[in-house]
Amino acid sequence: MQQVGKIRLHNNDLGYETNCFVCEPTNEAGLRIPFFHDPEREVVTADFTLSDAFSGAPTTLHGGVTLAVLDEAMAWACIAIGRQWAVTTETSTKFHRAIYVDKPHVVEAEIVEQTDSEIMTAARILNLKGVVRAEATATFTVLGEAQIKRAVGETGEIDDSLKLD
Repeated sequence: MQQVGKIRLHNNDLGYETNCFVCEPTNEAGLRIPFFHDPEREVVTADFTLSDAFSGAPTTLHGGVTLAVLDEAMAWACIAIGRQWAVTTETSTKFHRAIYVDKPHVVEAEIVEQTDSEIMTAARILNLKGVVRAEATATFTVLGEAQIKRAVGETGEIDDSLKLD
């Protein structure tokens, strides 16, 4: 579903292929959540409904899956808003209320602070009534060009037009 005024985020638009558990649409075992950049609000968002294949306790989303969704949203914030490749180095999460399987939710992430070497982010999962179900903060370490090339692989040339910084 295309969200009005928002830009769909795709890994392959950035010059590399992935089998991301959270966002890759072709990963049959994954969550396949589509993320969007809302440039007006400077947030990354995604609407999602996950089945009981991802449950922990009966009818609720597994805590580890919840963490993965929050982390992925914050990582996309680093890319789309912060214009940097970065990896999570520290995170903290609060689970306020249950996140139910087979119910629609929204995840939103933003950048709180950014330096040359780190990006501090925040994210939250809300139900459709706007009630925060879980929230997280994380610090990401910005990757240098050599680290990006190692992550992409020896055959994955980084096209200058795809560089984020």
